[in-house]
This record gives sequence, C-alpha cells and structure tokens, in this order.
Amino acid sequence: MKMQTGKRLYQYALTSKKRILLGLLLLVVAVGAELSGPLIAKTIIDRHIVGVEEPWYSTTEQPNAVEYKGTWVIRESYADDANSLEPAGQVAQIGTTFYWTEEVLPQYGERSFDNGVMRVSSEEIEFTTQASPLSGSEILAFYQPEVAKIIGWLSFYLGLIIVATFFQYGQNYFLKVSANRIIQRMRIDVFSHLSRLPVRFFDNLPAGKIVSRVTNDTEAIRELYVAVLSNFFTSGIYMLGIYTAMFFLDARLAAFSLLLIPVMVVWMVVYRKLTSKHNHDIRSKISEINANMNENIQGMSMIQAFRREQDRMEQFEEMNESYMQSQKKLLLIDSLTSHNLTWVLRNIVVAMIIWFAAGGAAGTIGSIITLGTLYAFVDYVTRLFEPLNNIVNQLNNLEQARVSGERVFKLMDERGFDVADDKIQRLTGDVEFANVTFGYKENEAVLKNITFHAKPGETIALVGHTGSGKSSLMNLLFRFYDAQEGRILMDGQDIRDLSPQALRSHMAIVLQDPYLFTGTIGSNIAMENEEMPREDIEQALRAVGGAEMFKQFEKGIDEPVREKGSTLSSGQRQLISFARALAIDPAILVLDEATSNIDTETEAMIQRGLDVLKKGRTTFIIAHRLSTIRDADQILVLDAGRIVERGTHEQLMALGGSYAQMYRLQKQKNAG
Repeated sequence: MKMQTGKRLYQYALTSKKRILLGLLLLVVAVGAELSGPLIAKTIIDRHIVGVEEPWYSTTEQPNAVEYKGTWVIRESYADDANSLEPAGQVAQIGTTFYWTEEVLPQYGERSFDNGVMRVSSEEIEFTTQASPLSGSEILAFYQPEVAKIIGWLSFYLGLIIVATFFQYGQNYFLKVSANRIIQRMRIDVFSHLSRLPVRFFDNLPAGKIVSRVTNDTEAIRELYVAVLSNFFTSGIYMLGIYTAMFFLDARLAAFSLLLIPVMVVWMVVYRKLTSKHNHDIRSKISEINANMNENIQGMSMIQAFRREQDRMEQFEEMNESYMQSQKKLLLIDSLTSHNLTWVLRNIVVAMIIWFAAGGAAGTIGSIITLGTLYAFVDYVTRLFEPLNNIVNQLNNLEQARVSGERVFKLMDERGFDVADDKIQRLTGDVEFANVTFGYKENEAVLKNITFHAKPGETIALVGHTGSGKSSLMNLLFRFYDAQEGRILMDGQDIRDLSPQALRSHMAIVLQDPYLFTGTIGSNIAMENEEMPREDIEQALRAVGGAEMFKQFEKGIDEPVREKGSTLSSGQRQLISFARALAIDPAILVLDEATSNIDTETEAMIQRGLDVLKKGRTTFIIAHRLSTIRDADQILVLDAGRIVERGTHEQLMALGGSYAQMYRLQKQKNAG
C-alpha cells in the first residue's frame, strides 16, 4: 500500500532529525530572548514610569529616596518596611501635569484638580485631598532613582537581542542545511530509482517530464523544508511563546485571543480546497513546458531546416499562456486572502482587546489591567500576526510542495527492479531463441514464434524492412523487455533466471546513432569506469582502426566531448562506440545498423576493425547494407515479426527470395 505524501515527506525529514532538533532548540532560545521585549517594556512602564505614582513614605536620606521640600521620601516598593513609616503623599498625573498629593489616592476613579484640591470620582466614592503641581526639576527628582534601573533593563534587553541574533542565525543555518540534505537524499533516491525502471517506462513518458520531476518538483519540495516548514516551525514556536507570555499577563484576554487558532485552521482547509486543482495544473504544465523545450532543443536542426520556427513558437506561447492563466488564478486567491485576512483579523483583535481593557465587558477586565500590561498585550498581539501572516503566506508553497511530492512519489512508486552487483562466469556466447513471442502492447505482437540458435563465435545477421522486428529482438536479448511467450537461453540457461546486470556485463551494443556523454574521448570509451587501465582504452581504439583518426586532436583521448558528441563527426562518434564495446571484452556483441550512418572510407576502416572485434564473440548484426554481412554464419530475414528466410548469403541468393531481391536492388542502386 502506498503511503500518504505527508507521511513520506515526514520520513524524509527524519533523515536529518538531529540537525532539525538542534535548529529548533536554538530557535526556542532565540524566540524566548526576543519575546522578552514586551515583558521588559511592561516592567519599565508599570514599575519605573507609572510606578512613581505609588504611595510615598517619609524616611531619612538613603538610596532610592528623593528630597522634596526639605523632606526625604521613598516609594513603597523601595521601602524596607513601609508599615513602620509615616505616609507622606503621592505623585499623581492628570494629562501631562504631575501633582503631589498629601494623601494616598484611591486606585480607581476619574481625577481632577482645581484650586489646590485633587478630586477622585467614581460610582462608589468621592475623594478629595490637598495637592500642588510639581515643577520640571521636581518631577525629574522623583524619576531620578528610576533612570539607572531603566537603563539596566534596556541594556539587559539589548544583550538578549544580541544573543538571540546568534541563536537565530544558528537555527536558520541548521534548518536550511537539513532541508538541502533531505532534498539531496531525495534526488539521489529518485535518480537511483530511474536506473531501476524498465525501458518500457521511458517509452511512454517524455524525457522533459521526467527531468521536471527530478529538478523542478524536488526544488518545490526543497522549498517545503527550507521555507515552509522553517516558517511553520518558527511561527509555531513564536506563537507558543507569545501565548505563554499572554497567559502570564492576563489569562482572560489570552483565552479570547485563542479564537484565532480555529479561524486559521479553517482557512488552511478552505485554502487547500481552493488551490489544489490549480497547483496540480501548474506542476503539470511546467512538465509539459520542459518536455516541449527538450524536444525543441533536441530537434532544433530539423525545425530550422523545415522552417517551422514560427509554428513551434506559437505552440510554446500557447503552453506558456495556459501556464500563466493557472498561475493567475492561484495569485488571485492569494491576493484576496493572505495579507487581507491577517490584516483584518489583527485590527479586530486589537480593537476587542482595547475594548475589554477599557471595561467594555462590564468592567471585569478594565478594572484590574495596568497600563504596562495593556501595552505588552497589544505588542504581543501585533507580534502574533507576524507568524500568522508567515503561515498564511506559505500556504501556497505548502500546497505546491504537496502536489510536487505526489508527483515525485508517483514516479518512485513505479515498479522497478533491483540493480544487482552479482557476477556470473563468462558466457561462451551460445544463444538460443525458442518459440519467442513478444509485443510492446498487450495483444499486439511484434515478434511471433521466433526460433533460432547462435553457436559461440558465430555471426548472426538480421535483415528486413523497417518494422520487421529486428531491434525488438535485440531488446529482448538485452532484457530491456521480457518475452510474453517462449524462452531465450544463454549457455542453456533461461536469461530470466539471471539478473539483467550480470547478463549485460558480458554483452556490448553499438547503435546506429551512438550516444556520447559529456567528458572526454577516453571516459566515453571506458564509460566512466575508473578501474579500466588507460592502455586498454588506447588498445581498444587502435583495434577498431581509430587511433590515426584521433591523432588530429591536441589532447588525444583526453580531448573533451560535449553533450552527445556534437563536436565530433558521425564516423568519429561511431569509432568511439566501437572502441567502447571492445574495451569491455564482451562475449556477445550486437551491432544495430552500426555502419548505416558512416561514409564509405570510415566504413572500410571500421570493417577492418570489426574482424578483430568479432573474433571469439557471438555477434549479432542488424544491417541495411547487405554487403557488410556476406560473411555472416547465419542470415535471418524477418518480415512482420516472423523469420521468413534463413541461411548463409550464398544459400539465400540461391533461394531467390526476399533476401536475394533486396540484395540485387541495393547492388543496382550502388552501381547507378
């Protein structure tokens, strides 16, 4: 049973769990340090700014005491034993003016001052006392003990911010390194799985779409770990820290703020439903664009030769326009919701908190909340919407990563076959096809009841018109596909009982259009096998007659080769392909129309090399040029998937059938 995408993404995350946990630990410390700001601000406001309005007591000269009109007074908070001291009065503020009252004022009520009398009025009380305005120097005197303490708190907060900066850097580094490691493993797994997939899979899926899954889709998943989960983790810890501080300040206001959580959860569910289809369309269209680009680049010479540039451009523009329209629909949803949603919610919550704090709820909260608490709470609520906004803004990336994950894991769920490293004793080259029937599609056989026997060291030629089944027969020999009926035997053993890798280690193939990889001439001959001695590489090239041809290159076999060998001629590419086949010393050699694209001079050179190449090997030759197979031990003539004639060149010419007719036609054409 296939696991859900989310669970599989989580399992990949576990591969870097140590780094992730370390990053989260650093994040917790950084968040704790950063979120201490409002609490420090509350302390400064309530204890050192608004705190001067505490009752003051008469005392003697001492630290934290203030001299007022020849008398030393000290705040209640700084007095060692306030109960033993005589009350002196209180500092009270109305608007921007400070007053000194001779009595301690009630804690709640509306204040007013008139003709030396301070009045405090509320529904329960009506209080009056003598008061006098304070001058600027007197006000500064009352605040003098607080200055050093305020500076101390600010210095402490600055130190926390500096510490938080280092921890923030650390968590950001570890989380992003973890994300890159995860994607590195995922791409390795995807690439490794591609090598396990049967050739049949690649027949049905364009290369551009496969490349898109390995690159674009895994990059979208990387954004999940780098940006989305990092933001979700960071935002989650921030929110947890903020709510912890809010409950510490006031449980009722904090409980009210918790209503944001279900709102966000509902929105995430709705958002996913609204955008899921668009994200699927976007990822699919990116794959189509990649496939189209790959096809255009590979076939650019044909496009230009047949003057189809404008048609291909219009086709690409149509695909690009379709992609843009899907992006536009997704952008419309994001624009209408992400910033707007959090902005509206923030304003509503702040307004409600101020209403509650001002006594809007029957005075239950407004009667006990302090100015510093209100400031800290509003600060925390404002900060709360930053992580909320980060979460909302990452929903699109989250959905894209989920869709990309589905596509990548769908590719990885394709049935593959383990790449075995087992070895078998060198084959003698005895090959037998026994009543083999095969079709690429069910009930559409392209090979029908094929039976023949190739003895060790023999050369078997396969001829026939296009579509007769020659290449399909070789595909079965290499186990790129398995026959539906019949058996293929190697040295008397069914090849389905051998691992494809063990079987192919004794086989080599030279294609009509050889594929060269980016590297050097030598690395292409050795197929990146670092254990292959340089002498073997050079000997293989000499054996196929290519040593003289490649002497023209300044670096010899170290000459760089670009993608597909675009800087080399067809003959040079084919010589490298022949040397590649010879270098591994195969027991079975397949030449798939290997000389059809080569000029006559190069073909003559290769023919001399082939005499060396075929010695001691069972060789299968698929050829259009019948003159190259006159010396074959067996010639099999295929038509519509069946062997219609077999024998040596002389036998088939004497028979006067299809082979003889094809040979005479080619001879007349060459003579003309």
